[in-house]
Amino acid sequence: MTLDADWRADLDAVDAALIDGYQSGFPVVDRPFETVADAIGAETCHDVDGNEILERVRDLREAGVFRRFGAVLNPPVIGSSTLAAVQAPADRFEEIAETVNNHRQVNHNYRRDHEWNMWFVVTAGSRTRRDDILAEIEAETGCSVLTLPMLTDYYIDLEFPVVNGDRFARESVAGEDASATRISEDARGDLSPLEADLLVAIQDGFPLSATLYRDVAADINSSSAGIDASSAEVRAAIRRLLADGCIKRIGCVVNHVVTGFRNNCMVVWDVPDADLDEYGERVGSLPYVTLCYHRPRRPEQNWPYNLFTMIHGREAEAVDAKIDELAAEYLPVPHERLYSTETLKQTGARYEELLSEA
Repeated sequence: MTLDADWRADLDAVDAALIDGYQSGFPVVDRPFETVADAIGAETCHDVDGNEILERVRDLREAGVFRRFGAVLNPPVIGSSTLAAVQAPADRFEEIAETVNNHRQVNHNYRRDHEWNMWFVVTAGSRTRRDDILAEIEAETGCSVLTLPMLTDYYIDLEFPVVNGDRFARESVAGEDASATRISEDARGDLSPLEADLLVAIQDGFPLSATLYRDVAADINSSSAGIDASSAEVRAAIRRLLADGCIKRIGCVVNHVVTGFRNNCMVVWDVPDADLDEYGERVGSLPYVTLCYHRPRRPEQNWPYNLFTMIHGREAEAVDAKIDELAAEYLPVPHERLYSTETLKQTGARYEELLSEA
């Protein structure tokens, strides 16, 4: 999907406040769109009500500005997730991509300009199931899989300043501290039956209705044996999942590619192990780095890198200049740049297994 070159010209102050202000922090109250309308009305001096805000979210999703509306889940906390890659021969690339994408637990897949040219994410309810899927992909494609689970999260945030003129995601956000958060490959989230059902119910987004949390409760009650949750109980469960990190944020998920952030680069760094936290926290705090995390080296597969960063920007030249800056001023270690050249699959992680494993 692409937007017209002048699509921003059709946006008014209310749209701008909604797009850049509610990618996170969407209220967990009975009638959230009314709460958002009050806040945006006061900010923009426009007279808007909840129904109008709801309609604007629908319109922006239909236009392609939003990919979806709802909760952004945190796969490494809920279950077991890993980044993986294969070296797909050019004459089999499409065939292998289709095979990988046919696995429901593969939620992202990108072509990158590198010897390891296909990068995907596998998320499952348990580490055992995750590893079974990776083994299936190896058997089906005949390609060795490079498995790189996240071990430490220094900074991850994919909110995008769409309406203003920022060249990079996070450019306007200065001074946010990064910290070293260890990630277990055996994470299970310690979910209650209600929380497991809730995550499955909202994994594709929230219903676009004035009383969306009531609708989620009704959906759970109609599809889950033994669950009879009220809207208040669903909201309380969502707040718990936010506090525990199973849900990263709630709001409008921007389609960053069609809204201008078409250039991104994953840069991998060979950092001395003893210095990982120092480097990771310093780099993760930079206002143009959207992702920063530690993944394992795989020397047996000729993969020496242990620190990953990503930069999302509007212009390729500007992204490359920022990587030069990183290498010169912050990470004076060997590195490689893996530019994303094609999106092969992009969906939310799938959590149906949680119902049987919670």
